Amino acid sequence: MTTAQRAPVLGVHRAWWVAAVTLGALVAAAGFRSSTGALLEPLESDFGWSRTTTSGAVTLNLVVYGLTAPFAAALMERFGVRRVATAALVLVGVGSGLTIWMTSAWQLWLLWGFAVGIGTGALALVFGAIVATRWFERHRGLVVGAFSAASSTGQLIFLPSIAHLASGPGWRWAAGLTAVAALLLAPLLWWVLRDRPGDVGLTPYGAPAGWRPPPRVTDRSAASLAWRALRTGARSWPFWMLVITFWICGWSTNGLIGTHFIPAAHDHGMPATTSAGLLAVIGIFDIIGTLASGWLTDRYDPRLLLFGYYFFRGVSLLLVPFLLGPTVQPSLFVFVVLYGLDWVATVPPTVALCRRHFGPDLGAVVFGWVFASHMVGAGIAAAYAGWIREARGDYLLAWLTAAVLCLAAAGLCLTVSARREDETPVGVG
Repeated sequence: MTTAQRAPVLGVHRAWWVAAVTLGALVAAAGFRSSTGALLEPLESDFGWSRTTTSGAVTLNLVVYGLTAPFAAALMERFGVRRVATAALVLVGVGSGLTIWMTSAWQLWLLWGFAVGIGTGALALVFGAIVATRWFERHRGLVVGAFSAASSTGQLIFLPSIAHLASGPGWRWAAGLTAVAALLLAPLLWWVLRDRPGDVGLTPYGAPAGWRPPPRVTDRSAASLAWRALRTGARSWPFWMLVITFWICGWSTNGLIGTHFIPAAHDHGMPATTSAGLLAVIGIFDIIGTLASGWLTDRYDPRLLLFGYYFFRGVSLLLVPFLLGPTVQPSLFVFVVLYGLDWVATVPPTVALCRRHFGPDLGAVVFGWVFASHMVGAGIAAAYAGWIREARGDYLLAWLTAAVLCLAAAGLCLTVSARREDETPVGVG
């Protein structure tokens, strides 16, 4: 390895360049994920599809997205983060682009559900967790927080544009925007990203003198590694606590707010562009909250942080059905602030608990399964809320259900003990 390879790039440790391009990939993937709520009504108007049909496609997307994560994490351990992440970006771009020419509901389910679901699932928070774990010893929680905020950043950047395009030139322009962004980013990701610091003669940022890389997992296949992580996790209560609470997290974020907030606000007479703008503002507060959560996770008990996040999310969801109206009233910002600050603030402490209980490498794959539960919860919530809307004519019961689940999750977070990172991981040794 040459001295040039070991030297910082433009005076900055390469870990920060890797973090920057990882953040870009996460933002691009989140762009299409955030578009679903803004595109439901345009698709229904254009093709005559029912809310059940469009919500079902979103449900399939969310479930496939979540179930891809543990196997994507295992593939990254087996074949390399760089290869898998670049291929996933290309799949997102192609899947998004092909929706422009779809004519039938089954094509929506195929492209939204499977192609984009698999691509974005491989670029989910598990991807960011692996990069942060491998490239950072110092400020790891803060970096995980920044990666977690990427979903809000993608929402902030893409959602207002998508809503305006869908209301103006049409939803096809909105789908094309995300396709182009993903395809342009793929070669940049390939150029900058490396699987591990050792590939370019470096140690992780902030690594102490004498640092040695942890032993690598030795499973011959990605599938065997993914299933080993599941078997190891399933023998411990901390795993099930994280699975249950993250399932509720997905229910109350991507499944309910991400998919149905814009249609629900429209039921109260609010224009789609206005409600999309509110989601963007939620995204601003989420960026603040998630970065703060990463900083706090480096310093405080992640269990207590999770308790606070789920509790205040539950309170905010109790308020929202009584605050929505045809115009944005000051009281609605109570929900925007409370909900926005902890949209994905749950991720850094959840990643930290996975690492503490299961080790750095296996813990990343375990987090893949925890994240899968997040998206399964989101998928069920998307279908449930759509069914509630058709059966009752409003979303009130959907809001109340999510609120009660979040309050229950807050209590569950206090049922596990904190483990030191230097202890033997559960199920190992």
